Order: sequence, then structure tokens, then C-alpha cells
Amino acid sequence: MTLDILSPEKTYHVDDVESVTLPGTMGSFQILKNHAPLISSLRRGNITFSVQGHLKTMVVEEGFVEVSDNTITVCIDSVRKKETDKK
Repeated sequence: MTLDILSPEKTYHVDDVESVTLPGTMGSFQILKNHAPLISSLRRGNITFSVQGHLKTMVVEEGFVEVSDNTITVCIDSVRKKETDKK
């Protein structure tokens, strides 16, 4: 899957993510390969994604996400804390 995180300041592009967990306004949810198409609003919180077995996290402000054809596009107001690794 491909993950694109877009903000007015910068575009973050990540290829080959295995999963993405997003802070939905109704609660966190996870996207896996071949997920059904979806559009959802996001609240301030953590976007966590798995790349080659490593979990990475970004703290973001509110926004929206669209999932279609194994592409996850996240549009956010801003990134509060840049990507960090969790091992």
C-alpha cells in the first residue's frame, strides 16, 4: 500500500506500508491491504504505520483520509511531531 500524508507545509510520501492506524473522529481505525474504499474525518492524534516491520508514528492535527485501490491519502492541517520509530 502507498501512504500519502499532505499538509499545507509539506507532503510526506511512504511506499509499501503494511498497515496504517488513524485517529478517526469516532475512534481510531486500521487500514490493511485491499481495504474497501472509504472517506473519513480525522481528529488530532497519532497516525501509526508499519514499514518493513517497524512502527512509525506522526502526531497530526485534524483532517480527512481517503482510501482507494491500496492508496491512503491523508489531508491534515499540520504535523505536530514528525515521524518517530517504535521498535
